[in-house]
Amino acid sequence: MAPPLRKDAEEHDETGTSATATRGTATKRTGASGTSRRSLLAGVAAFGALGAAGCSRVPTAAAGVEGGDLLDRLRAQGVARLGIAGEIPFGYIDTNGKLTGEAPELAKVIFKRLGVDRVQPVPTEFGSLIPGLNSQQFDVVSAGMYINPERCQQVIFSDPDYQMKDAFIVRKGNPKGLHDYADIVEKKAKFATGTGYAEIGYAVEAGYKESDILIVPDQVAGLNAVEAGRVDVFAGTALTVREVVKKSAKTEATEPFAPLVDGKPHVDGGGFAFRPTETKLRDAFNAELRKLKESGELFRILAPFGFTRDEMTDMTAKELCRG
Repeated sequence: MAPPLRKDAEEHDETGTSATATRGTATKRTGASGTSRRSLLAGVAAFGALGAAGCSRVPTAAAGVEGGDLLDRLRAQGVARLGIAGEIPFGYIDTNGKLTGEAPELAKVIFKRLGVDRVQPVPTEFGSLIPGLNSQQFDVVSAGMYINPERCQQVIFSDPDYQMKDAFIVRKGNPKGLHDYADIVEKKAKFATGTGYAEIGYAVEAGYKESDILIVPDQVAGLNAVEAGRVDVFAGTALTVREVVKKSAKTEATEPFAPLVDGKPHVDGGGFAFRPTETKLRDAFNAELRKLKESGELFRILAPFGFTRDEMTDMTAKELCRG
């Protein structure tokens, strides 16, 4: 979930999104809790074929339509296509072939309230979510994507529906005493994290040499690397780490912590991404999201996927886009 470089985006609109929107990264993480990566990818592949065969690309917003016309078109066609990355618990196809995860389940509720009856998954690799969104392969990124300045230069975000700290997978008893990135550097621990994860940047900021980081596909591979002794520690989100170690007799999760960015504790937040032209859809989505937060329904939707009340947030996309 390219590491999250900490430069500010230029000329943000009211959400903190750059008007230029010229580049994007794939900085985040993946999540798993009991499903093997192989079975997960099998489901993704099957639904990927369905999505490709059953849905043509939606044209870009009509020229001169301020705020975009995608919401109207989605209401007319009755379905919104969700870009997902096969990440438990954020957005995935379960073993029964059903689309689920915190982001798709939330999307189902919000789009229904917006007059769009159905959602359809379009699985892809995490690093392809932003390019796929901007090339019309789907209508919204529904993958719990972290909101950061680099991404805000290429897409616009809803306000975050959750906030998240980091945690480590370590061997039982945490023999090296690894509790944050500074410990990894000081104790010269062998460190791993996932492809495109924000944790790459946090480790580098703490002084870890990027070329020494073992990059693995996801937290399942990270768990395996720790169990096999190939690395001392794997970094991911607190949620995915605590879920993936549940069935491991050799490892444990450390306590969640906020990594340091520019010397200050930083908490990430994840939300939905939209094409920069589609501010009407983003604003309507945000309005429904606020209602869910105020009523407490948001927590009830996210709790089955391992989220706690500590991971609910009032942060805004504007704050996170500023870094």
